[in-house]
Amino acid sequence: MTIQPPAPGEPRRPHGPRDPGDAWVVAPTGEKYWGRFGAAGLLALDADRGVLLQHRVAWSHFGDTWALPGGARHEGESARDGALRESGEEAGVPVDAVQARFESVLDVGIWSYTTVVADVTTPFEPVISDPESVALAWVPVDEVEDLPLHPGFAASWPSLRAALEVRPAVVVDVANVMGSVPDGWWKDRTGAAERLLTRLAALAVSGMDATALGLTATQWFPSVIAVVEGEAKTVGLRTDSVRVVRAPGSGDDAIVDAVRDLDPSWHPVVVVTSDRGLAARVEALGATVHGTRWLLDQLP
Repeated sequence: MTIQPPAPGEPRRPHGPRDPGDAWVVAPTGEKYWGRFGAAGLLALDADRGVLLQHRVAWSHFGDTWALPGGARHEGESARDGALRESGEEAGVPVDAVQARFESVLDVGIWSYTTVVADVTTPFEPVISDPESVALAWVPVDEVEDLPLHPGFAASWPSLRAALEVRPAVVVDVANVMGSVPDGWWKDRTGAAERLLTRLAALAVSGMDATALGLTATQWFPSVIAVVEGEAKTVGLRTDSVRVVRAPGSGDDAIVDAVRDLDPSWHPVVVVTSDRGLAARVEALGATVHGTRWLLDQLP
């Protein structure tokens, strides 16, 4: 493997000094990959308009094709941060207008490309903000294959499209999970609930391994719903990454209601509880049940 800086006419940042990641990685067999520390792109999915695609300028690598806004990652930068930064620089994607759903990684050993798939939560209009784009367009999912696609994106699109049908949700029986950890919850249920919710929020941000959810791709960012009851309802923690449901009465009933009220587009639905009676009730609604150890093994 060798590292080469950009040649004239090849991708580079339009303003300021070149980042160390802006270089070609060249395999011993001659293949070239952009991004010394790998690369990442954002597949933003708008439920009404489709996916956001970039028509690449003719002089770029595999120019005059359609692909995702993205580019080289910075050293130490996560794939999600890199994809959001690059899509902001190239297409004006507001970082707070999308919610990551999953990551899919192509790893060729000396280099990797991560596709970050995100749902548009606040509609926006893309803006061409660098010289690498001829056009930006929302393309209906069924029409993506009609365009001349970048070879890498063309190869990954079938699996990405199939995964777009999946939107996992995890509903947590907080009382049951707390009860499985001997950390003094019986003396301070509010404090124990806050500690668990803090860890759940961190997990929601960092993502869950696909194999834990029985899914493809690499890393998923499910919707996390935590149901608290009794004394734990007084927990004061507020987080954007976890929706806290405060049960007015029975916690089990609130969990069943949370599963029943989920939009059908959320699937699979995983309920975390070791309560057999509750498990039977939510399984009757189509949910999958995992015991508390399944969650505890993943919590940071």
